[in-house]
Amino acid sequence: MTAELVRGQNHPLPHTRLEIRVAAGTPLLACATLGDSDGVTRGTEWLAHPGAPALPGIEVSRQAAADLRFHVDLGAVPEQAGLVRILLALPESTGGPDRFGVTAAPFAAVTSPEGTEVASFTLTGLAAESAVVALELYRRQGAWKVRAVGQGYAGGLAELLSDQGLAGARAVAEGIQETVARHLAGAVQAPLSGAPDSARSRPDAVPSSAAPAPGESVQAQQPASPAPRAAVPDAVPQPAAAQQDGAVNYTHPGRRTSTPPTPPPVAPPAEPGQPRRPVAGDATGWSMEERLYNQVWGMFEDLARSVAAYRSAMDFAESRMDQELDRVLADPRNRVGGAADAARAAARARHDDLAARAREVLDRDLDQLVAESEVVEPALPAAYARWDNPVWHAHRVPAEIPMALRLGDVHLPEHPALRIPMLVRLPLERGLWVDSGRAGSEAALLMDEAQLQGLAMDTAVSVAGRLLAVYPPGEFMVHVIDPAGSAAASLAPLTVTGVLAEPPAAGAAGVSAVLARLTRRVDLLQMAVRGGAAGSLPPDLDAAEHLLIVHDFPHGFDDRAVTQLRYLADEGPTVGVHLLVVADREQTSEYGPVLDPLWRSLLRITPLADDHLADPWVGHAWTYEPPAVPRGSRVLVQALERVVAARRARRR
Repeated sequence: MTAELVRGQNHPLPHTRLEIRVAAGTPLLACATLGDSDGVTRGTEWLAHPGAPALPGIEVSRQAAADLRFHVDLGAVPEQAGLVRILLALPESTGGPDRFGVTAAPFAAVTSPEGTEVASFTLTGLAAESAVVALELYRRQGAWKVRAVGQGYAGGLAELLSDQGLAGARAVAEGIQETVARHLAGAVQAPLSGAPDSARSRPDAVPSSAAPAPGESVQAQQPASPAPRAAVPDAVPQPAAAQQDGAVNYTHPGRRTSTPPTPPPVAPPAEPGQPRRPVAGDATGWSMEERLYNQVWGMFEDLARSVAAYRSAMDFAESRMDQELDRVLADPRNRVGGAADAARAAARARHDDLAARAREVLDRDLDQLVAESEVVEPALPAAYARWDNPVWHAHRVPAEIPMALRLGDVHLPEHPALRIPMLVRLPLERGLWVDSGRAGSEAALLMDEAQLQGLAMDTAVSVAGRLLAVYPPGEFMVHVIDPAGSAAASLAPLTVTGVLAEPPAAGAAGVSAVLARLTRRVDLLQMAVRGGAAGSLPPDLDAAEHLLIVHDFPHGFDDRAVTQLRYLADEGPTVGVHLLVVADREQTSEYGPVLDPLWRSLLRITPLADDHLADPWVGHAWTYEPPAVPRGSRVLVQALERVVAARRARRR
């Protein structure tokens, strides 16, 4: 049973491996400190913060967010440290609240790694404080306990760290705040056009995802308050900007600071003792879009954990059978004869029984998830839906940016037909890389190089078309670099409908011109954001986000162009300039390690099914399926034609 703690109360911890989940109504930065027997933090090597997120046994979030996770392994905490403090602070210079008294009370939950809640604490009673010690984990006679603290500091993080005896606390706190400020600046879009903030605000109570690079995890987001499902990893909330009378407001429009409403009541079970009938949108959220978003990621986590439990049970069954057979064979007298055969048969029977029970549990979970998928998939809005979903036929260009975009599907080998939508938050925090190489995919190895490149470009156009279709008219522009002009067939939906900002750039001169314009744009917007001079932006600088599709990289790129592309990949997303690169990494090997940071900064997707993604909970290898347009369908062209029509109507 969960212990609901009040300030000063403690509770024993049954596990040494823990997660501490924090939900708040505003972005918070996470820190953790170790303390010796006197409670003193001996130095910065005993402090974890977003710029240095790991200590022995402790890991904190690298990002400021309204939903945070601390990963704790108390068995790895140094012997000389008998105290772990969990610290929360409000980021400075972000336009957000400057004291806890004007925000929703943060909620902290201590859970096992499997998500079972051990203790929880709501940090009420805070007023002028901007930093707080939320919880303490402390060791007594070899056992660990958690104590609800809730001690706030009006002097902020500097006062808090100073109170713990950390030398140079003010300079350390300033460095932490500067690190967080740099990251939050990366979530600021280019200014949006025209409409007031209230009309621009997207559903916002869920933080954005950090998309995975090759070998990284598929990152999800958790709701702003504890949901019926287990929570998912933290990430950075997405501020937006709106332009009015030449001034730009870079704070998030309409960021809610109260707890979201509870989900609607779920349908009762069909019969007593039977699983409940799934309902679309039964997760926590402010809107149906947000509830569906949280429900999809809940399904993703449920499938990951169910399969993890099944695989663990199968490993145990195999290990147990091996141990039993080893014991039989250890005595030479038992290796032959009826007794040996009976022992082997008994060991295999026990293995088969364990395997059958594990599969029965998995099948039950899979049946429930399949039933849920069957009601959720048809209810998804266009931004979350597959191209073959009928919702696209009735789709109209929206007046506000959706919460997320579907980049394809993921599935596991235990049930390949159960496809989970792969959703990434908007606006994009990282660029995309469509891998046109043969590495990692058997299907790619059997395919002609030109055919594979064509599929990769088709995937890029599909993604770009989705982005154009789900953004308000005029708020998303696409540029194309096609140095050799070899992507004309794939680019036809973009060129025929006229949605491109300009014709595809060809040749070295075209590459140079496009990169120069976008690099200048990033420079100007970054100077405006960092210098607080948004009103001084040139009048010809439009307010849209921009996407650059680069085909057949690095063909047509010289050293200067490569440097500019890396700059756009690193700095562009902070001000609404994004990359979508179609490339075979092996063809860029002549640059050596120079381009390694570029590949790491981009989310890798593939034109064919490929198992290169991993979930953040148990690390399964998930097979990714790209968002293919059905053969012969005009759904993409029709969606882009509506984009063009909406732009014309907006200009009237």
